Formats: sequence, C-alpha cells, structure tokens
Amino acid sequence: MSEQTPDHGEAHGGGLGGRLNWLRAAVLGANDGVVSTAGLVVGVAGATSSRTTLLTAGLAGLLAGSMSMAAGEYVSVSTQRDAEKAALVQERRELATEPKAELIELTGLLRAKGLSAKLAREVAVQLTAHDALRAHAEVELGIDPDELTNPWHAAGASFLAFTVGALLPLLAIVLPPDGLRLPVTVVSVLAALALCGWLSARLGSAPAVPAILRNTGGGALAMIVTYVAGAALGASGA
Repeated sequence: MSEQTPDHGEAHGGGLGGRLNWLRAAVLGANDGVVSTAGLVVGVAGATSSRTTLLTAGLAGLLAGSMSMAAGEYVSVSTQRDAEKAALVQERRELATEPKAELIELTGLLRAKGLSAKLAREVAVQLTAHDALRAHAEVELGIDPDELTNPWHAAGASFLAFTVGALLPLLAIVLPPDGLRLPVTVVSVLAALALCGWLSARLGSAPAVPAILRNTGGGALAMIVTYVAGAALGASGA
C-alpha cells in the first residue's frame, strides 16, 4: 500500500509566507480605511445632514488617508530595502576578504539550528560552493537576494487596501435617505470590521472572537466620539 503525504493544513514555503504577509497587510489597510473614514463622516454627520458636505468630507478623508498610507509604506519599505542591500554588500565584501572566517560562521549558525558539528560543516561547505552569498543571506540575515522588498508594490497595495475600506462608510453615509444614513453606516461599518477581525485572526491562526470584539469595539468607540464632537460643534454653530 502506497504511503500518503500527511496534510496538516499548514502553509509551507517562503513564497506562501510572503503572500500571507501581504494579505495581512491588505486586511489591516482596509480596516484602517473603514475606521478612519467612518469616524470622519459620522462626525460630520453629527454636525450637518448635507449630502454634499458629507461626500466632500468623505472623499477628502479617503484621498488624504490613502495617500498618507501609501507614502508611509513607501518610505518604510524603502528604508528596509536599503538596509537589506547594505547588508548584502557587506556580506559580499566579507566573503571576498575572509572566506574561511565566513565558512566557520556559517557552520556555527547551522549548528545553532540543531545540526551536529560534522553535518553542519558539510552543509556549510556545500552551500558555500553552490552560492556563498545566498547561503549567508538566507541563514545569517534572513534575506532572499532575489526577492528584496519592493516599496512601489507596498505603496500601491496600501493605497488600494485603504481606498477599498474607505469606500464602504463613504457610500453608506451618502446613498441612503437622510433618516437612515447613520444606522446604515454604523451597521455596515461594524459588519466590515467584524469581517476584517475574523480575516486577520484566520490569517494569524489566532482566536477569532477577541479579534472581532477588538475591531468592532474600537470602530464603535471612534464613531461615538466623533459623532458626539460633531453634534456638539453643530449645536454651537461652529
């Protein structure tokens, strides 16, 4: 009888891990878009019922937030990429000037991962002969030289995720009739936040209920605070 490969339901492979990280970032970006835009439009709705004013405020918040997210992600990932490049340059220099010391270092790193001294030495020699820079980059630095972080991809993903999340409260506050705007917006936002919480928990293999409660509780608090502030400003005529 042939043996079957066990299926543990686990994610294997660096490529899949990278895609999961991007997906988590997309969920978090969408979550930010939902919360920040919902807080903005609900706050404005506390002060005025003008659809034009609500649409203007919501669009301004969407564009400002998405551009801010994209710019922040671009700067952050660019800094990370520069650090990765600098580390690879230094590693390449050390391999050229101190190959024996680098081989000893790689052997020690492999031993720290649980290999015996003899096996670690053998693996280090073979990895060095095949591609010394890649071996040190992956084992010592945790970097794949062929897949450095791309700041443009990160910025675009953040912009898109935030925009998608922000569209929900924006449409929910301007499309329904005046009397239904707030209820529709609140219910829609809380449902979207519950979904984002559930997705983030699933992607991180964490319990879903605490994540959902944190997400919906934070979003509800944001809407309450901004609505009260907007209503107070509207009542004062400011």
